[in-house]
Amino acid sequence: MRYNKSKKIIVTGGAGFLGSHLCERLLAQDHEVLCVDNFFTGTRRNIAHLLDDRRFELLRHDITHPIYVEADEIYNLACPASPVHYQFDPVQTTKTSVHGAINMLGLAKRLKAKVFQASTSEVYGDPEVHPQPEEYWGRVNPIGYRSCYDEGKRCAETLFFDYHRQHKLDIKVVRIFNTYGPRMHPNDGRVVSNLVVQALRGQDITVYGEGSQTRAFCYVDDLIEGFLRMMETGPEVTGPINLGNPNEFSIRELADAVIRLTGSKSKIVRKPLPPDDPRQRRPDITKAREVLGWAPTVELEAGLTKTIAYFDAFLSNEDAREAAR
Repeated sequence: MRYNKSKKIIVTGGAGFLGSHLCERLLAQDHEVLCVDNFFTGTRRNIAHLLDDRRFELLRHDITHPIYVEADEIYNLACPASPVHYQFDPVQTTKTSVHGAINMLGLAKRLKAKVFQASTSEVYGDPEVHPQPEEYWGRVNPIGYRSCYDEGKRCAETLFFDYHRQHKLDIKVVRIFNTYGPRMHPNDGRVVSNLVVQALRGQDITVYGEGSQTRAFCYVDDLIEGFLRMMETGPEVTGPINLGNPNEFSIRELADAVIRLTGSKSKIVRKPLPPDDPRQRRPDITKAREVLGWAPTVELEAGLTKTIAYFDAFLSNEDAREAAR
């Protein structure tokens, strides 16, 4: 039994975009953190500043295989989350969601630990209900190019709730809507990183379709605050709970904002919409407000400014490394 407030916490996918920010926040709260990552999309660069912290430990491991460690809490964030990455090896993507969930749930059962699942707004598919409340079951293509991720995450939610009902496990499930910020992978194919990198490089900016499809963009710091509040709830709160920004923007509006904030002379070019690309995506965050007392606070322009500064420095360092070769 621990006699202080510090906990031993596992973060799978801890070297990724969201995972590295979560590890950072947990360490700031004086917890011990075991970062578990197979570095498929995560990078050591994201956690390099944490490696000298005596409370931080890094384990290279793929959660499709069991892991035998001790912990008080588990955050399961491991899974490639952008189409470019999850479609690279779709079978492995499904395994990560399903086998990974089974392994983390089994570990939580053995340890009697609280376990958190990072689910996704993709469980709603191309929705017929707008905005999307947690009660909506979704409209998902089970055999499409995005299905490895969408259906994998849906199955993971099923497993979490069955472990809760069958084994009385203390589970926390959140559905993440579009999130952006520093440490996004520059080549992950997500709309914010795509547009920012193209604008900074002076390349044509790619907009799919007419750019009228809408998304709601949540800054990473706001999202991590939602994670922490969810994990602090009692066992009566299981979720799923939507976490995202309810302010909706079209992709064309986002592209215009990026061009303006970067001062880029890039031109917008249109390409055909990818298969099963949702036309609308905006969270109903009523439950998050009522249960967690949570709502995002960072406006899009402020978040984009920080994200652009990160990518500007990243690309400058990358260019400098290329020039030194």
